[in-house]
Formats: sequence, structure tokens, C-alpha cells
Amino acid sequence: MRLKAYSAYKDSCIEWLGEIPEHWETKRVKTMLSRNDSGVWGNDFDDEGVVVLRSTEQTVGGDWSIIEPAKRRLSIHEYVSAMLIEGDLVVTKSSGSSLHIGKTSIVTKEVAALNCCYSNFMQRLRVQPTVDPFFMRYVLNGEIGRKQFDYLSSTTTGLANLNSEVIGNVIATFPSQTEQRTIAAFLNRETERIDALIAKKEWQIELLQEKRIALISHVVTKGLNPDVKMKDSGIEWLGEIPEHWRVLSIKRLTLVKRGASPRPIDDPKYFEEDGEYAWVRIADVTASSRYLEKTTQQLSELGKSLSVPLEPGALFLSIAGTVGKPIINKIRCCIHDGFVYFPQYRENKNFLYYILVSGQPYHGLGKWGTQLNLNTDTVGGIHIGLPTRDEQDAIAAFLDRETERLDNLIKKVQESLDMLREYRTALISAAVTGKIDVRKEVA
Repeated sequence: MRLKAYSAYKDSCIEWLGEIPEHWETKRVKTMLSRNDSGVWGNDFDDEGVVVLRSTEQTVGGDWSIIEPAKRRLSIHEYVSAMLIEGDLVVTKSSGSSLHIGKTSIVTKEVAALNCCYSNFMQRLRVQPTVDPFFMRYVLNGEIGRKQFDYLSSTTTGLANLNSEVIGNVIATFPSQTEQRTIAAFLNRETERIDALIAKKEWQIELLQEKRIALISHVVTKGLNPDVKMKDSGIEWLGEIPEHWRVLSIKRLTLVKRGASPRPIDDPKYFEEDGEYAWVRIADVTASSRYLEKTTQQLSELGKSLSVPLEPGALFLSIAGTVGKPIINKIRCCIHDGFVYFPQYRENKNFLYYILVSGQPYHGLGKWGTQLNLNTDTVGGIHIGLPTRDEQDAIAAFLDRETERLDNLIKKVQESLDMLREYRTALISAAVTGKIDVRKEVA
């Protein structure tokens, strides 16, 4: 959008804020509030109790996702003091994730109809009659508020937590209430439009990822020849496979061994910056795709001697954290006991990688990625369909080409998705700081 600036500006006297429209005022949020108070939690869960909203009912973007809210037994005083009304703002002030701290939601008519309260991990803000709550939400939930939350919580409390003082000391710029409403209406309209485009892009990525997994799953169980004669494998996840394929458990093809960790793992004597072998953590595998090319730490010779070193080209599998994720290393590395590896596997490692990355062999073992119960025995007991080596090579090469093509499509959609999100953030920031004048954009 090509939006004009205001006709006249003045110095805000705040370096990071710069100039603001001449008729706007710079104020601390606490001067614009009539209430700034913590929530309640009550005594026990009670099916007949009061709905108490939690930060888990807020999305990272500050929308509501109220599916199975908690009902708590509250005293009359707790209920009256923490009752939410339409227009209240609720801020998450404590969370295990920094992405969630500071997310701000507005109490809509539908939420208020629940006659609900809010938990003690949240802060309720009620704006003064001269302030538009939707405008305030855009201030607090946008870049202006979130960055100040991060800075003020770190410098004031030393922890990534918020309180009434930190929230109240956020600095923002405010036009008249009428103009606040105009800006909020403009942002409501534009963010709804952008969010619809974002949802479409996310759906496209989801479809492409589903297509990728479906392709891999089909080819590693059915092969590349659509006319080949099939047989029942006798294994649920495999179903019918080409008649000439063998059905073998992984332990028939190789030992399945576990990594090892030097203890205590945080002892600095096990690490050195120029160590020959990288130390692989679950986070390193989670952050990688097919290949492991770097980690954040290197082991000393002592650390290496107490772990399991692998040379480049080895395939290993996570059995903790992001459970069930296979990866092939391109560097010398050592793995801990949150991984298993296949030291005697002589078939095409890429073929086995594709079998494991499909997720299909884990059926019946739990939810792939988080709740799988994997160890050397369960991994070794997985049955696979094994074609000839030439077919393994052909299947792996085919999947290399096709997954690369799909990955490139996913990357392009992801890039456009990232641009939409950046534009959304920038548009809100520009509107609530007066860098653009949207008054003529709202009928």
C-alpha cells in the first residue's frame, strides 16, 4: 500500500521513536489505564465453577483459542475482582516461551459472555474511557509493545517476566480517541485481509508437506514400477509390496546401538572450541533437515572417548526430544544416548533414511515426533520392505529429485509467507506510531 505521511511532525524526544505527528502525544501506558491487576486461580477444578482463562487460550498473535477452558472454584471476592468485561485487555506475563510473553488479547463480546475470569499468569488492563482498547491492543501486541516488554522485563526484573510496573511503563504515542478508533478500524480491516492470505499460504505449505510425505511413503513401500506384481507383506504399515521384495526387521540387517554421553554433561573438560568431533544435541538435529552440517559445540579428546564418534555419512535416529527423526551427518561428530545408529548397515542408507522419515514404521509406537517410545529394541524390531540394491539406489535417486522439487516449492511459499508477516508487523507499527496517515482509508 502507498500511504501518505501526516502533514506535520514534531520530535517525540525519544530516540527510538523519532518524530510523531504534531497533534499526537507521547505517554506511558499506565497513564491511560483505569485498572492494571493480576488474575486468580482459586482452589480446585470444578465442573460447576467459573471459567478461568489461561495464557494457553491465547495464540502467539494474541487471538483467542478457547476450546476446553478450565473451570475453578473461586470465592465471591476473587470472582468479582477478576471478572472480565468487553474491552478488557489480557496480557500474558509469564511463560516458558519468550514468544508468548507479552501477547495481548482483547475481551470480545463472545468472550465476555462466558462470565469468565483470568489466571494469575496474566494481567488485566482496562483502559480509560478516552482510550480505544483496540488501538491499545495494537500498541501492546505489536512491535512497539513487545520490544519494550522484552527490554523492560530484562532490565527491571532480570527475568523474562512481566508485572504491572513493567507493563505500565511502556511508552506509546496516542492521538485523539476518534483517531485511535479510525486507526484500529483500518488495522482490523487490513490485518484480516493479510491474515486470510497468510492462512492460504500456510494451507499451501501444509498440502505440499503432506504430498511430500505421501510420495515418500508410497515409493518406499510400492517401488517405482506401477505394473509390478504385488504380495501381502504381513506387516500393517507396509501393506502390499512388490512380490520380489524381502521383508526384514532392521536388526536382521544391522546392530542398532545407542550413543553415549560423558557425565556430567556440563563439565567444561569435555569440550574445546577446536575439537575434532562435533557434539550433537537434539536441538542440532531438530534445527537441521536431512543432513547434519554443523553443531554449536566441539568435544575434547576426553569427551570424545566417553561418547560415540561417527564418521561423515553415518545415519542415526533421535529417540528423545524430537523423537523418530533420522539424519545423515556430513561432519565428524559424537552422539549421546538420545540417539541410536546402525553400524553394520550395508544397504543404501538413503533408502533407509526415506523409510524412517516417512514416519510410517512408527505406527502403534506412539505419536511421531513427541511421544514415540523408541529404543534399540523397538527400532531394531521395525520391519521394512527391502528391494534389490539397484532398486534401492533408483528409489533414493528418484526421491532426491522429487523431494528437492517439492522443497523448492515449499521454500518459495514460505518466503512469501514470511514477507506477508513482516509486512503485517511493519504496517501495524507504522500506523500506531503515526508514520502513515490512514484517516482517509476508512470510510
